[in-house]
Amino acid sequence: MHQHHHNHSHHGHQGHGHPPASAEQGMAVAFFLNLSFAVIEFIGGVLTNSTAIMADAVHDLGDALSIGFAWGMGKLSHKPASTQFTYGFRRLSLLSALINGLVLVAGTGWVLSESIPRLWDPQMPHTTGMFALAILGVAVNGYGAYRLHGGKTLNQKVLNWHLLEDMLGWVAVLIVSMVMMFWDWPILDPLLAIGFSLFILINVLRHLKSSLGLFLQRSPDAELQEQVRQTLLAIPQVTDFHHLHFWSLDGESHVLTVHLVAESALSPQQYESVKREVNQRLAPFGLAHTTIEIEHPGEDCRDVSVASDG
Repeated sequence: MHQHHHNHSHHGHQGHGHPPASAEQGMAVAFFLNLSFAVIEFIGGVLTNSTAIMADAVHDLGDALSIGFAWGMGKLSHKPASTQFTYGFRRLSLLSALINGLVLVAGTGWVLSESIPRLWDPQMPHTTGMFALAILGVAVNGYGAYRLHGGKTLNQKVLNWHLLEDMLGWVAVLIVSMVMMFWDWPILDPLLAIGFSLFILINVLRHLKSSLGLFLQRSPDAELQEQVRQTLLAIPQVTDFHHLHFWSLDGESHVLTVHLVAESALSPQQYESVKREVNQRLAPFGLAHTTIEIEHPGEDCRDVSVASDG
């Protein structure tokens, strides 16, 4: 008979616990601010005839979606596991990241289709309107970043940086609008829009690739996986292992399953000793879920159909 050892750690990686009420309130305020302002930007972009403002509207819409998903999914992801969702709901954050990424890719593609033709036929935007919206943009994103400042979870820290990036983007719009108030350089507007769009697109595609890899249960960290492998091989009375599977629920909560091969048949006391050693050695990795199977030497493994990576 195979012997199994299951562990469901609760000390995992940073950001696993419930965020405090103040942090959730900060995310709620930042969400409604960004969503409301994104709508104002789309309207303002049309009224001022500015593709740069439309590009930043897409960026702010993406941030509003990110904050909204993080806020909503953060609540859902802490629901306890059920008989249908045995690992819980943490992978909802990956789903929200994919949806957000696809929305941003579509929005950025639309802005580029509007901006690129203007390089050959630049149109002077309403610079006073651009200037007023830029002032409002700096204020809104600065306040949102202030509300999320000091957040403890990974989501909150990432969103805080996004809002600071947005604020710097609006500073760029502010500078360009002031330049066009004094010089007739309408081409600056589509150039700024294309610059914003390419910046958004590069970052979104990188995050989409990462999220899709985690969805497909790719190893979240090759270096960490190698450390786990070496740690397992260093356990006394363990000579080999196979069927090591290392994946992540959401990029932070990692899962490990592995079959360990003992150097000889273990007595009940020796088996308990190996279990304790496994617990102690794996504890620093903060794994959310582990399933360890211990096999005797020469024992047939029932999972022979699965590719071994030991």
